[in-house]
Amino acid sequence: MQPDEGEAQYELRVGIAGAGFIGTVHARAARLARARLVGVADSSLEHSEASARRLGADRAFESAEALVESPDIDVVHVCTPNHLHLPLAEAALMAGKHVICEKPLALDVAGAKRLTELAIACNRRALVPFVYRYHPMVREARERVRSGRTGAVRLVHGTYLQDWLLRRDDDNWRVDANLGGASRAFADIGSHWCDLAEFVTGHRIARLSARTLTTRPEGTEDAALVQFETDQGAAGSAVISQISAGRKNRLWLEVDGADESVAFDQEEPESLWCGRRDSATILKRDPAFLSPSAARLAWLPAGHAQGYGDCFAAFVADAYTAVRDGTPVDGVPAFADGLRTAVITDTVLAAAREERWIDVPAHQSLEVAI
Repeated sequence: MQPDEGEAQYELRVGIAGAGFIGTVHARAARLARARLVGVADSSLEHSEASARRLGADRAFESAEALVESPDIDVVHVCTPNHLHLPLAEAALMAGKHVICEKPLALDVAGAKRLTELAIACNRRALVPFVYRYHPMVREARERVRSGRTGAVRLVHGTYLQDWLLRRDDDNWRVDANLGGASRAFADIGSHWCDLAEFVTGHRIARLSARTLTTRPEGTEDAALVQFETDQGAAGSAVISQISAGRKNRLWLEVDGADESVAFDQEEPESLWCGRRDSATILKRDPAFLSPSAARLAWLPAGHAQGYGDCFAAFVADAYTAVRDGTPVDGVPAFADGLRTAVITDTVLAAAREERWIDVPAHQSLEVAI
């Protein structure tokens, strides 16, 4: 952060395209990061005006296209349905804006690659809210792996389970491939699980097999089961589902090392399970006993619960720091990470379709930090 006396010089002017649930979360995080919410664009001018009042924005834009090209905005948050991510993020970058775009970046790998390379060419900060990285206990798990405390990683496994599309009459635009893309459950939540697994372990999913399940007569997959191998010799599996009754948002990740295992449950984010041959410990979120990278995010005292909203606020604060300073901040997910999950998603669909193991392709764009 810059010194307080020069803060006005660094005030960021923010615009939000899409004002539904996730747009509202973005707006709250932007305000907490002391940015100025210049404007909002929703599905119509009438809706934009109502959303601007509700979110405390200076003005309503008649369209998302007008918002992303406005000279009064420094950072554009793209929070629309998936099919609009590519054209809006592309227009914002071309207009010289920094961009925070919800995943998937585009409906296919080619579009995600195009955006990633455009962000590099435009020298703009381009970020993706894989915000589960910002749970303090996730950072603690990562530090235990990085420091060697867990020993060599052998197994990486877990689930991401929801139930909001359990019934046949449950509906959402994400079910329509034209609006949401060829993948639904895996692109929507499996992408978060894979990003978290790779972030915590430092491994890359190198090869995988998959099966998908669709319970509707038409539409994208409701669930996916994936087995994989990593570039460092670990094996893993994940079950991804939006039809698991009673499971609201159970992102669970376990990393089993040669000396210690660690397990994180997003629905119980205040603790990290740590297992060794002779003991098992529940480590609580207490900044006095966490690694520095985890303690940085534990802004409340132990026993005062933090959650998803705190993760999002921490991500946006780091994103804005990267914009102001012009350099990446450790752990901030960038467009390269969005491209990475698009590549994995595409490989999962191909492996399920062809019923065989497939190598996860590498892309040069993935090696560039934004």
